[in-house]
Amino acid sequence: MRFIRLPLGAALAAALITAAPARADVNTVTVGLILPMTGPSASTGKQERAGAELYIKEHGDTVAGKKIELVVKDDTGAADVTKRLAEELVANDHAKALMGFGLTPLALAVAPIATEAKVPEIVTAAATAMITEKSPYIVRTSFTLPQASVAIADWAAKNGIKKVVSIVTDYGPGVDAEKWFGDAFEKGGGKVLEKIRVPLKNPDFAPFLQRVKDDKPDAVFVFVPSGFGAIFMKEFVERGLDKSGIKLIGTGDVTDDDLLADIGDSALGAVTAHHYSAAHDSPENKAFVAAFEKANDGLRPNFMAVGAYDGMALLYQALEKTKGDASGDALIAAMKGASWMSPRGPVSIDPATRDIVQNIYVRKVEKTDGALYNVEFETIPNMKDPYKAAKR
Repeated sequence: MRFIRLPLGAALAAALITAAPARADVNTVTVGLILPMTGPSASTGKQERAGAELYIKEHGDTVAGKKIELVVKDDTGAADVTKRLAEELVANDHAKALMGFGLTPLALAVAPIATEAKVPEIVTAAATAMITEKSPYIVRTSFTLPQASVAIADWAAKNGIKKVVSIVTDYGPGVDAEKWFGDAFEKGGGKVLEKIRVPLKNPDFAPFLQRVKDDKPDAVFVFVPSGFGAIFMKEFVERGLDKSGIKLIGTGDVTDDDLLADIGDSALGAVTAHHYSAAHDSPENKAFVAAFEKANDGLRPNFMAVGAYDGMALLYQALEKTKGDASGDALIAAMKGASWMSPRGPVSIDPATRDIVQNIYVRKVEKTDGALYNVEFETIPNMKDPYKAAKR
């Protein structure tokens, strides 16, 4: 038997024709939440789903006369599965928005589908800067690696750190982190002694950490995806770097709130830059953390949970603005320039780039009431994505 692979537009059109008997309910807005619920990034899926569901629970499942239906799909962290699920959600479930995407390759796999179907793709996790350039229907409520990387580089250069070795996971966000940290740190007078990239799958940090120890820098700069911080910190301690005098700095992924208890006291003193901490001191965040923990058996929310919580906030605000018009063009237009008070602080969507503008905080891991937290001590307000700002 001979198989013919249809181009994306034809494939999607064929799927829509096949699904024609299942007519969409005009009074329902289906949101396809595609996440890695199993596999190495399962913690991302768990946090994101809980964040989205909490927003709906707090604000009701009806907005602008439309009922919100959240359909959660597990892509296992595989891009081909993500793409297939997105096609099925659009064709079979008549999804009016696609949301989630735990890793950059997963978000990129859906970009052509969002464009072809004119369905908003709300990226609530993946953080490579160029993602929003891949479709005019992509908008982001997570963060970009350049935002966090530049912030920690500037702090390090101003606080006595002269020599650094960088270790990043070898895929889009890691490349972003390496470049933007290195450029900003060296612009501030520092020197990057060595740039190390670690495989995304089955990472073994031990041999690379030995190189760091041999290089004797003032600090090691780290980026690893959410969920991988515990592995890194375990090997950091096993190689004796926690007692070597080499400081640990990085983006907030490495000291993920969801994993700090598992990492333990070896994380004490680590300084990172990020857009959210469960210890963020605001009325909105205190209420969010309390509600999240109550709804999830004491689970502490992390930045992934907030990304999805705010993804729903953005969708609700857009639907209110369009008076229930859930067409892709109307929703994207309404999302551009949207602003609200998030548990992380004030946020907005840059109308030119569809990326999030937000505060970035420099934090230090400290023990508070017997528990480890990322305690914020410096704020870079209303930070746009440096990658896109540099291009304009």
